[in-house]
Amino acid sequence: MTSPASPHHPGAGPLPVIAPQGEFDYGTVPWLQKQIDTAVDKHGGVILDAGGITFIDSTVLTLILMTHQRAHLRIANLPPGLTHLFGVYGIDHVLNLDPSVDAARTA
Repeated sequence: MTSPASPHHPGAGPLPVIAPQGEFDYGTVPWLQKQIDTAVDKHGGVILDAGGITFIDSTVLTLILMTHQRAHLRIANLPPGLTHLFGVYGIDHVLNLDPSVDAARTA
């Protein structure tokens, strides 16, 4: 049995949603990491609404995978370009991907 405080299970209440917009790379990943870390520290997880993300580099992929390993992470609204990228690396079978924020909230 896993306790509610374990890293893969959120605490009480719904997971917060972070909806970044634009391009994210080495120079902008610290902002995104801070947003994710704050949500994870408070709630045990986060929903990343990726619908507004137009580009990510390997530093963001690393952040996503590290977050997935330590917290309850759901990714919603993955745009076609990122869906393709996640498929190329095979991480689409590892991550919790949802078609919408509402689906992520009820998963």
